[in-house]
Amino acid sequence: MSNALDTIPLTARHATLPDLHRILDLQQAHKLDIVAGTAMLRAEAGHLRITGAEPILSESGVTPSDGLYRPTELGDAGLGEKLGIPTSYLRKTRAQALHLYDANINGWLELSQGKRYLARCLSDGNGSGILRAFLSDGYKIIDNLDVLMAVLSGIRESGMNVKLDCDLSERRMVVRVHSEAIKTLARNLLRNYRSPFTGATGADNPTVFAGLVFTNSETGSGAFTVTPRIVVQVCDNGLTITKDALRAVHLGAKMDEGTIRWSNDTHQANLNLIGKQTRDAVRRFLDVRYVQRKIEEIEEKAGRRIPDPDHTIRVVAQRLRFTEDEQRLILNHFIDGGDRTAGGIMHAVTSAAKTLTDPDAAYEMEGVGIRAMEIAATL
Repeated sequence: MSNALDTIPLTARHATLPDLHRILDLQQAHKLDIVAGTAMLRAEAGHLRITGAEPILSESGVTPSDGLYRPTELGDAGLGEKLGIPTSYLRKTRAQALHLYDANINGWLELSQGKRYLARCLSDGNGSGILRAFLSDGYKIIDNLDVLMAVLSGIRESGMNVKLDCDLSERRMVVRVHSEAIKTLARNLLRNYRSPFTGATGADNPTVFAGLVFTNSETGSGAFTVTPRIVVQVCDNGLTITKDALRAVHLGAKMDEGTIRWSNDTHQANLNLIGKQTRDAVRRFLDVRYVQRKIEEIEEKAGRRIPDPDHTIRVVAQRLRFTEDEQRLILNHFIDGGDRTAGGIMHAVTSAAKTLTDPDAAYEMEGVGIRAMEIAATL
């Protein structure tokens, strides 16, 4: 495979806006989307060969679409899901018996005659590349770069100054924003808490800010979502209000076989939709009254005393399916935070999430911080 693709990052953690924009620009230049019938697909030595797709014509010349594409882990998961092959088994064949990988993929492709799938690839322009996702031909593509541009446009139109923090994985893009101009105090929630990072106390600084988190998957791992988020200044932890999330599911009309070329109208329609949702979310959630109302709701359960932290965190970890390492990490953050309440469990989960290097694990852990508090309050 060309070294050109090897230099393109697929993931980033705590990226700045310029860094994220640069990565998405690099990916965009190499993106190739093909709707392929089963007759166009064949597994070869752990790669997916695509034949019969139209080449791409541009000012720089003709770029082949046909080629040999190496599946990522997410690409393998998509192949397994669409063809009915258990993903764990498919990964085992890749690692231990590549001929069985090919045989399973090809066998089930032959038994799926007449079906079409969307292959989302990165191409080196010379007939090889990466299979990022293998999806339904009814999947509506909303690219991360489009989402980022539309989100930034919507924020600019709101006139608010915000701070941003960005993550990128093979599954999703996450853009977190908050406004330090929209703030209130959460004295009851933070009175016993200290930052495990700096030792600063919530009693001295109980300020919280209004924020939002935007997520999008261009590889089939979830809808475009806007979720309100409250940021605690003393530790920079984020409290994600998942029950108030706004979602736009990636479902569209079935697509014909061939290489996908998006019209300007389609591109603009995506931007308009996302921009509108961003503006609506800014008006609804970046509002001090909303933040105050949510803090009051959280404080109703946060004050419950935790007599046995080991037991409580073990139960929370089991119900929320944290790994043993994550459970130990949360316990350490709970101890360092010094808050022996259900609210302290929430703070421990959200501060632990900040330290994870895996963008997906961090996103998922932060997203259940309030749920962890609710579970702890019932024990």
